[in-house]
Amino acid sequence: MGTGELLVSPEPISFLSGVDPETGTVVERGHPLEGQSIAGRVLAFPYGKGSTVGSYVIYALKQNGLAPAAIINTEAEPIIAVGAIIAGIPMVDRLPPEFSHLSPGTRVTVNGDTGEVSCDETG
Repeated sequence: MGTGELLVSPEPISFLSGVDPETGTVVERGHPLEGQSIAGRVLAFPYGKGSTVGSYVIYALKQNGLAPAAIINTEAEPIIAVGAIIAGIPMVDRLPPEFSHLSPGTRVTVNGDTGEVSCDETG
């Protein structure tokens, strides 16, 4: 399970050139999350894009202690799924519509084993 503040991107993320594995910061120019850290956050975005090397960038983020606490995708695809698996990051996709209305910063818990996502009403 992974718990953290929700960080939401309306656009796909490329981990190969879009996230710095040494800082955990989104560096893709013009991306809605440019300049923000994904470290320890529950990162929600539609799907991944770019090279399959992105899977290893996710793993490097984990090794550097800068990985997201969990990943939520609208549509899981191989680059992100493989990265989450090798890095041991909980991941889910195809959430019920009510979760699309959660505000960034909401504290959520993702259980990748059961596919459940819950939000902390007190947080």
